[in-house]
Amino acid sequence: MIENRISDLITESELSVLPIEQAETIPSSWYTKEAVYEFELNNLFNTSWQIVGHTDQLKKSGDYFLFDLTGNPIIIIKDGNDIRAFYNVCRHRGGPLAFEAGNTKLLQCKYHGWTYKLDGTLHKQPNFSGVEHFNKKKFCLNPVNFTIWEGLIFAALDNPAINLSEVLSGIKERITPIDVSKYKFYKRVKYKINCNWKVYVDNYLEGYHLPFVHPGLSKVLDAKDYITETSINYSLQYSPLKDNDVYGMGEAYYYFIFPNIMLNILPGRLQTNLVLPLSKNQSLVIFDFYFDDVTSPDSVKRIEKDIRFSDEVQQEDIMICEKVQKGLESKGYDKGRFSPQEEMGVYHFQALLKSFYSKVLTHFN
Repeated sequence: MIENRISDLITESELSVLPIEQAETIPSSWYTKEAVYEFELNNLFNTSWQIVGHTDQLKKSGDYFLFDLTGNPIIIIKDGNDIRAFYNVCRHRGGPLAFEAGNTKLLQCKYHGWTYKLDGTLHKQPNFSGVEHFNKKKFCLNPVNFTIWEGLIFAALDNPAINLSEVLSGIKERITPIDVSKYKFYKRVKYKINCNWKVYVDNYLEGYHLPFVHPGLSKVLDAKDYITETSINYSLQYSPLKDNDVYGMGEAYYYFIFPNIMLNILPGRLQTNLVLPLSKNQSLVIFDFYFDDVTSPDSVKRIEKDIRFSDEVQQEDIMICEKVQKGLESKGYDKGRFSPQEEMGVYHFQALLKSFYSKVLTHFN
Protein backbone atom coordinates (compact mmCIF):
# COMPACT_ATOMS: atom_id res chain seq x y z
CA MET A 1 0.00 0.00 0.00
CA ILE A 2 1.11 3.56 -0.69
CA GLU A 3 0.53 4.42 3.00
CA ASN A 4 3.14 1.83 4.00
CA ARG A 5 5.61 3.27 1.51
CA ILE A 6 5.04 6.78 2.82
CA SER A 7 5.56 5.62 6.40
CA ASP A 8 9.05 4.52 5.43
CA LEU A 9 9.83 7.99 4.05
CA ILE A 10 8.45 10.17 6.83
CA THR A 11 9.76 10.10 10.39
CA GLU A 12 7.70 10.89 13.46
CA SER A 13 9.87 13.90 14.22
CA GLU A 14 9.14 15.36 10.77
CA LEU A 15 5.42 15.30 11.58
CA SER A 16 5.76 17.24 14.83
CA VAL A 17 4.48 20.83 14.78
CA LEU A 18 6.74 23.14 16.78
CA PRO A 19 6.33 26.91 17.26
CA ILE A 20 7.50 28.85 14.22
CA GLU A 21 10.55 30.13 16.12
CA GLN A 22 11.73 26.52 16.54
CA ALA A 23 10.29 24.83 13.46
CA GLU A 24 12.08 23.52 10.40
CA THR A 25 10.49 23.47 6.95
CA ILE A 26 9.21 20.17 5.57
CA PRO A 27 12.02 18.07 4.04
CA SER A 28 12.86 18.18 0.36
CA SER A 29 11.70 14.58 -0.11
CA TRP A 30 8.10 15.76 0.34
CA TYR A 31 8.56 17.74 -2.89
CA THR A 32 10.45 15.13 -4.89
CA LYS A 33 9.34 11.56 -4.09
CA GLU A 34 6.82 9.68 -6.21
CA ALA A 35 5.32 7.96 -3.14
CA VAL A 36 4.53 11.32 -1.55
CA TYR A 37 2.84 12.54 -4.73
CA GLU A 38 0.67 9.40 -4.95
CA PHE A 39 -0.18 9.59 -1.25
CA GLU A 40 -1.33 13.21 -1.56
CA LEU A 41 -3.30 12.55 -4.74
CA ASN A 42 -5.25 9.66 -3.22
CA ASN A 43 -5.77 10.99 0.29
CA LEU A 44 -5.63 14.79 0.15
CA PHE A 45 -6.91 15.93 -3.22
CA ASN A 46 -9.67 13.37 -3.64
CA THR A 47 -11.12 14.19 -0.22
CA SER A 48 -10.97 18.00 -0.33
CA TRP A 49 -13.17 20.62 -1.97
CA GLN A 50 -11.83 21.88 -5.30
CA ILE A 51 -13.05 25.02 -7.05
CA VAL A 52 -14.21 24.17 -10.58
CA GLY A 53 -16.20 27.16 -11.83
CA HIS A 54 -19.01 29.63 -11.25
CA THR A 55 -22.78 29.69 -11.60
CA ASP A 56 -22.34 32.60 -14.04
CA GLN A 57 -21.04 30.03 -16.54
CA LEU A 58 -24.49 28.37 -16.46
CA LYS A 59 -26.92 31.07 -17.46
CA LYS A 60 -29.75 28.98 -18.96
CA SER A 61 -31.03 25.43 -18.81
CA GLY A 62 -28.80 23.06 -20.77
CA ASP A 63 -25.64 25.14 -20.34
CA TYR A 64 -22.68 23.07 -19.20
CA PHE A 65 -18.93 23.25 -18.78
CA LEU A 66 -16.22 20.64 -18.23
CA PHE A 67 -13.44 20.22 -15.72
CA ASP A 68 -10.64 17.69 -15.28
CA LEU A 69 -10.10 17.05 -11.57
CA THR A 70 -6.90 15.08 -10.92
CA GLY A 71 -7.53 12.95 -14.00
CA ASN A 72 -11.27 12.62 -13.46
CA PRO A 73 -13.39 14.29 -16.17
CA ILE A 74 -16.52 15.95 -14.78
CA ILE A 75 -19.38 17.90 -16.31
CA ILE A 76 -21.37 20.62 -14.53
CA ILE A 77 -24.75 21.32 -16.12
CA LYS A 78 -27.85 23.43 -15.50
CA ASP A 79 -31.09 21.44 -15.45
CA GLY A 80 -33.95 23.94 -15.35
CA ASN A 81 -33.19 25.98 -12.23
CA ASP A 82 -30.99 23.27 -10.74
CA ILE A 83 -27.26 22.72 -11.14
CA ARG A 84 -25.92 19.17 -11.31
CA ALA A 85 -22.48 17.61 -11.51
CA PHE A 86 -21.58 14.23 -13.00
CA TYR A 87 -18.56 12.35 -14.20
CA ASN A 88 -18.22 13.08 -17.91
CA VAL A 89 -18.28 9.33 -18.49
CA CYS A 90 -20.93 7.24 -20.23
CA ARG A 91 -22.06 4.19 -18.23
CA HIS A 92 -21.89 1.99 -21.32
CA ARG A 93 -18.13 1.78 -21.97
CA GLY A 94 -16.65 4.93 -20.52
CA GLY A 95 -17.02 7.28 -23.49
CA PRO A 96 -17.16 11.08 -23.11
CA LEU A 97 -20.48 12.91 -23.04
CA ALA A 98 -18.95 16.19 -24.20
CA PHE A 99 -15.66 17.53 -25.50
CA GLU A 100 -16.15 21.22 -24.68
CA ALA A 101 -18.56 23.62 -22.98
CA GLY A 102 -21.92 24.19 -24.64
CA ASN A 103 -25.69 23.86 -24.37
CA THR A 104 -27.81 20.78 -24.92
CA LYS A 105 -31.24 19.27 -24.30
CA LEU A 106 -29.81 15.77 -23.89
CA LEU A 107 -26.31 14.54 -23.13
CA GLN A 108 -25.17 12.12 -25.82
CA CYS A 109 -22.11 9.90 -25.54
CA LYS A 110 -19.63 10.69 -28.30
CA TYR A 111 -18.61 7.03 -28.52
CA HIS A 112 -21.80 4.96 -29.05
CA GLY A 113 -24.62 7.49 -28.84
CA TRP A 114 -26.25 6.65 -25.51
CA THR A 115 -28.28 9.64 -24.34
CA TYR A 116 -29.00 10.95 -20.86
CA LYS A 117 -31.44 13.52 -19.53
CA LEU A 118 -30.02 16.56 -17.79
CA ASP A 119 -30.78 14.97 -14.42
CA GLY A 120 -28.42 12.12 -15.32
CA THR A 121 -31.00 9.41 -15.96
CA LEU A 122 -30.48 7.17 -18.97
CA HIS A 123 -32.79 8.20 -21.83
CA LYS A 124 -31.99 5.89 -24.76
CA GLN A 125 -29.41 3.26 -25.67
CA PRO A 126 -29.44 2.50 -29.45
CA ASN A 127 -29.33 -1.06 -30.78
CA PHE A 128 -29.64 -2.65 -27.37
CA SER A 129 -32.61 -4.92 -27.93
CA GLY A 130 -32.21 -8.48 -26.72
CA VAL A 131 -29.99 -7.59 -23.77
CA GLU A 132 -31.25 -9.57 -20.81
CA HIS A 133 -31.82 -8.22 -17.28
CA PHE A 134 -30.98 -4.67 -18.32
CA ASN A 135 -32.26 -2.08 -15.82
CA LYS A 136 -31.98 1.48 -17.10
CA LYS A 137 -32.20 2.86 -13.57
CA LYS A 138 -28.89 1.21 -12.75
CA PHE A 139 -27.13 3.02 -15.58
CA CYS A 140 -27.66 6.66 -14.60
CA LEU A 141 -24.66 8.98 -14.74
CA ASN A 142 -22.50 8.84 -11.63
CA PRO A 143 -22.87 12.07 -9.67
CA VAL A 144 -20.05 14.17 -8.24
CA ASN A 145 -20.25 15.88 -4.83
CA PHE A 146 -20.56 19.63 -5.25
CA THR A 147 -21.64 22.71 -3.38
CA ILE A 148 -21.89 26.44 -4.08
CA TRP A 149 -20.45 29.34 -2.09
CA GLU A 150 -21.02 32.93 -3.22
CA GLY A 151 -21.60 31.72 -6.78
CA LEU A 152 -18.40 29.65 -6.88
CA ILE A 153 -18.87 25.92 -7.54
CA PHE A 154 -16.76 23.49 -5.52
CA ALA A 155 -16.56 19.76 -6.23
CA ALA A 156 -15.08 16.77 -4.39
CA LEU A 157 -14.47 13.27 -5.73
CA ASP A 158 -14.92 11.62 -2.33
CA ASN A 159 -16.93 12.76 0.67
CA PRO A 160 -14.97 15.58 2.36
CA ALA A 161 -14.67 15.37 6.11
CA ILE A 162 -15.61 19.05 6.49
CA ASN A 163 -18.54 21.00 5.02
CA LEU A 164 -17.45 23.80 2.71
CA SER A 165 -19.34 26.37 4.80
CA GLU A 166 -17.15 25.39 7.75
CA VAL A 167 -13.97 25.53 5.66
CA LEU A 168 -14.73 29.08 4.46
CA SER A 169 -16.30 30.35 7.67
CA GLY A 170 -15.70 34.05 8.25
CA ILE A 171 -14.43 35.02 4.79
CA LYS A 172 -17.66 36.61 3.56
CA GLU A 173 -17.90 38.73 6.68
CA ARG A 174 -14.23 39.73 6.58
CA ILE A 175 -14.38 41.16 3.05
CA THR A 176 -17.68 43.06 3.51
CA PRO A 177 -18.85 45.27 1.76
CA ILE A 178 -17.31 43.40 -1.18
CA ASP A 179 -19.85 40.93 -2.59
CA VAL A 180 -18.10 38.47 -4.90
CA SER A 181 -21.39 36.64 -5.62
CA LYS A 182 -22.28 39.49 -7.98
CA TYR A 183 -19.09 39.24 -10.01
CA LYS A 184 -19.21 37.86 -13.56
CA PHE A 185 -16.95 35.25 -15.11
CA TYR A 186 -14.57 36.70 -17.71
CA LYS A 187 -11.73 34.34 -18.57
CA ARG A 188 -9.81 31.19 -17.63
CA VAL A 189 -6.03 31.01 -18.00
CA LYS A 190 -3.92 27.87 -17.37
CA TYR A 191 -0.21 27.46 -16.67
CA LYS A 192 1.73 24.19 -16.59
CA ILE A 193 4.68 24.57 -14.24
CA ASN A 194 7.67 22.30 -13.69
CA CYS A 195 7.50 22.19 -9.91
CA ASN A 196 5.75 20.28 -7.17
CA TRP A 197 2.40 21.82 -6.24
CA LYS A 198 3.66 22.65 -2.72
CA VAL A 199 6.48 24.79 -4.14
CA TYR A 200 3.88 27.00 -5.79
CA VAL A 201 1.77 27.17 -2.62
CA ASP A 202 4.78 28.03 -0.45
CA ASN A 203 5.67 30.83 -2.84
CA TYR A 204 2.13 32.23 -2.78
CA LEU A 205 2.02 32.36 0.99
CA GLU A 206 4.66 35.01 1.61
CA GLY A 207 5.56 38.49 0.45
CA TYR A 208 9.19 37.93 1.46
CA HIS A 209 10.18 37.42 -2.17
CA LEU A 210 8.29 40.42 -3.62
CA PRO A 211 11.22 42.89 -3.79
CA PHE A 212 13.49 40.28 -5.39
CA VAL A 213 11.14 38.54 -7.85
CA HIS A 214 8.30 40.98 -8.61
CA PRO A 215 9.53 44.53 -9.29
CA GLY A 216 6.22 45.51 -10.92
CA LEU A 217 4.03 44.06 -8.17
CA SER A 218 6.19 45.72 -5.53
CA LYS A 219 5.05 49.06 -6.93
CA VAL A 220 1.44 48.09 -6.19
CA LEU A 221 1.83 46.15 -2.93
CA ASP A 222 4.27 46.96 -0.18
CA ALA A 223 5.79 43.85 1.41
CA LYS A 224 6.33 45.86 4.61
CA ASP A 225 2.56 46.34 4.91
CA TYR A 226 1.74 42.66 4.44
CA ILE A 227 -0.26 41.28 7.34
CA THR A 228 -0.90 37.54 7.67
CA GLU A 229 -3.82 36.11 9.61
CA THR A 230 -4.40 32.38 10.10
CA SER A 231 -7.58 30.40 10.68
CA ILE A 232 -8.32 26.71 11.11
CA ASN A 233 -8.61 25.92 7.39
CA TYR A 234 -7.17 28.97 5.66
CA SER A 235 -4.85 31.93 5.92
CA LEU A 236 -5.18 35.53 4.76
CA GLN A 237 -2.53 37.92 3.54
CA TYR A 238 -3.75 41.45 3.07
CA SER A 239 -2.25 44.77 2.25
CA PRO A 240 -3.43 48.28 1.32
CA LEU A 241 -2.94 49.07 -2.35
CA LYS A 242 -0.60 51.82 -3.41
CA ASP A 243 -1.77 54.39 -5.94
CA ASN A 244 -1.86 52.44 -9.23
CA ASP A 245 -3.63 52.26 -12.59
CA VAL A 246 -4.25 48.50 -12.55
CA TYR A 247 -6.33 47.70 -9.45
CA GLY A 248 -7.39 51.07 -8.11
CA MET A 249 -7.39 52.00 -4.45
CA GLY A 250 -8.50 49.86 -1.53
CA GLU A 251 -7.24 46.65 0.03
CA ALA A 252 -5.98 43.41 -1.44
CA TYR A 253 -7.13 40.19 0.21
CA TYR A 254 -5.19 37.04 -0.62
CA TYR A 255 -6.90 33.97 0.84
CA PHE A 256 -5.34 30.53 0.79
CA ILE A 257 -7.75 27.66 1.50
CA PHE A 258 -6.02 24.41 2.42
CA PRO A 259 -4.80 22.50 0.56
CA ASN A 260 -4.60 24.23 -2.85
CA ILE A 261 -7.09 27.08 -3.47
CA MET A 262 -6.40 30.81 -3.63
CA LEU A 263 -8.96 33.62 -3.67
CA ASN A 264 -7.41 36.94 -4.69
CA ILE A 265 -9.93 39.68 -3.93
CA LEU A 266 -9.33 43.27 -4.98
CA PRO A 267 -11.65 46.19 -5.74
CA GLY A 268 -14.20 45.03 -8.33
CA ARG A 269 -12.22 41.87 -9.05
CA LEU A 270 -11.90 38.25 -7.96
CA GLN A 271 -9.22 35.93 -9.22
CA THR A 272 -9.35 32.27 -8.17
CA ASN A 273 -6.31 30.01 -8.42
CA LEU A 274 -6.43 26.24 -8.25
CA VAL A 275 -3.12 24.39 -7.98
CA LEU A 276 -3.40 20.78 -9.17
CA PRO A 277 -0.60 18.20 -9.10
CA LEU A 278 0.24 16.59 -12.44
CA SER A 279 3.26 14.63 -11.20
CA LYS A 280 5.80 14.81 -8.40
CA ASN A 281 7.48 17.75 -10.14
CA GLN A 282 4.80 19.27 -12.36
CA SER A 283 1.66 21.27 -11.57
CA LEU A 284 -1.24 22.91 -13.34
CA VAL A 285 -2.35 26.31 -12.06
CA ILE A 286 -5.81 27.42 -13.20
CA PHE A 287 -6.69 31.12 -12.99
CA ASP A 288 -10.33 32.21 -13.28
CA PHE A 289 -11.02 35.95 -13.53
CA TYR A 290 -14.28 37.57 -12.32
CA PHE A 291 -15.20 41.25 -12.38
CA ASP A 292 -18.11 43.43 -11.33
CA ASP A 293 -18.37 44.84 -14.87
CA VAL A 294 -17.36 42.72 -17.87
CA THR A 295 -19.15 44.64 -20.64
CA SER A 296 -18.45 48.37 -20.64
CA PRO A 297 -15.53 49.45 -22.89
CA ASP A 298 -13.65 51.19 -20.05
CA SER A 299 -13.97 48.16 -17.80
CA VAL A 300 -12.89 45.71 -20.51
CA LYS A 301 -9.83 47.86 -21.18
CA ARG A 302 -8.96 47.81 -17.48
CA ILE A 303 -9.59 44.05 -17.29
CA GLU A 304 -7.24 43.29 -20.17
CA LYS A 305 -4.55 45.39 -18.51
CA ASP A 306 -5.17 43.50 -15.28
CA ILE A 307 -4.78 40.12 -17.03
CA ARG A 308 -1.58 41.21 -18.80
CA PHE A 309 -0.13 42.33 -15.47
CA SER A 310 -1.23 39.07 -13.85
CA ASP A 311 0.59 37.13 -16.57
CA GLU A 312 3.73 39.19 -15.99
CA VAL A 313 3.66 38.32 -12.29
CA GLN A 314 2.88 34.69 -13.06
CA GLN A 315 5.84 34.33 -15.42
CA GLU A 316 8.09 35.64 -12.65
CA ASP A 317 6.62 33.11 -10.21
CA ILE A 318 7.03 30.28 -12.71
CA MET A 319 10.69 31.15 -13.16
CA ILE A 320 11.50 31.16 -9.45
CA CYS A 321 9.34 28.12 -8.60
CA GLU A 322 11.02 26.01 -11.27
CA LYS A 323 14.45 27.07 -9.98
CA VAL A 324 13.40 26.21 -6.41
CA GLN A 325 12.26 22.76 -7.56
CA LYS A 326 15.73 22.12 -8.99
CA GLY A 327 17.23 23.24 -5.70
CA LEU A 328 14.99 20.86 -3.75
CA GLU A 329 15.99 17.99 -6.05
CA SER A 330 19.70 18.73 -5.59
CA LYS A 331 22.06 17.40 -2.93
CA GLY A 332 22.49 20.94 -1.64
CA TYR A 333 19.26 21.21 0.40
CA ASP A 334 17.01 19.27 2.74
CA LYS A 335 15.34 21.53 5.35
CA GLY A 336 15.31 25.24 6.15
CA ARG A 337 13.91 27.60 8.81
CA PHE A 338 11.05 30.13 8.87
CA SER A 339 11.06 33.89 9.33
CA PRO A 340 8.40 34.61 12.01
CA GLN A 341 7.92 38.07 10.48
CA GLU A 342 7.65 37.02 6.83
CA GLU A 343 6.65 33.36 6.56
CA MET A 344 3.77 32.74 8.95
CA GLY A 345 1.55 31.71 6.01
CA VAL A 346 4.07 29.11 4.79
CA TYR A 347 4.50 27.78 8.32
CA HIS A 348 0.71 27.54 8.76
CA PHE A 349 0.31 25.62 5.48
CA GLN A 350 3.08 23.18 6.31
CA ALA A 351 1.67 22.67 9.82
CA LEU A 352 -1.73 21.79 8.30
CA LEU A 353 0.00 19.43 5.89
CA LYS A 354 1.83 17.68 8.74
CA SER A 355 -1.42 17.35 10.69
CA PHE A 356 -3.11 15.83 7.65
CA TYR A 357 -0.26 13.35 7.10
CA SER A 358 -0.36 12.35 10.77
CA LYS A 359 -4.11 11.81 10.78
CA VAL A 360 -4.10 9.61 7.67
CA LEU A 361 -1.06 7.58 8.65
CA THR A 362 -2.40 7.01 12.16
CA HIS A 363 -5.61 5.70 10.63
CA PHE A 364 -3.75 3.21 8.43
CA ASN A 365 -1.35 2.16 11.16
